[in-house]
Amino acid sequence: MTVALRVPATSSAPAMLMRPWHEEDLAALLEAYRDPALRRFNRVPVESHDDALRWLDVRQRGWDTGDFLGFAVLEERDDGDSGEGRLVANVAVKRTDRAESSGEVGYWTVAEARGRGVAPRALEAVTVWAFDTFADDGLQHLELLHQVDNAASCRVAEKCGYVYESTLPPHPPFPLDGHLHIRKAR
Repeated sequence: MTVALRVPATSSAPAMLMRPWHEEDLAALLEAYRDPALRRFNRVPVESHDDALRWLDVRQRGWDTGDFLGFAVLEERDDGDSGEGRLVANVAVKRTDRAESSGEVGYWTVAEARGRGVAPRALEAVTVWAFDTFADDGLQHLELLHQVDNAASCRVAEKCGYVYESTLPPHPPFPLDGHLHIRKAR
């Protein structure tokens, strides 16, 4: 299954294209991971070309198996160029046990995209897509986890209808407690 999702432009933000990661995205991925805030809240370090290739391989295998569906989120160009645009985020749906009625979502944004509504728009698009795509497989709810000191992720979760469920104890590699948010299928 390979999917491309389009998120329409708003009065204050350009349209976005969400599609599986490609090898051509490696330079943008490495640039994104230069940001200390992104590295702080992500489990897998991407510091070299080899790290980026391993990161990409996990996403490509996830599409092959259907259990980790990662999307590169690209802001579409408004300059008339026919290219896809620049990388602004990553968003993923994980379904490691299809016998379960749940899945998990995760995301990050590049530094320049924060505070512009990219994360909520991408998260909402992938949430709707996941519930539509996996309804027949019994998907009933999606979980979103973030470290307690990541207030921005808490706000994104709430904006997208992910209700705070509980605080979880630290679990490596995260040194702090985490919030669990849940969104149920409608």
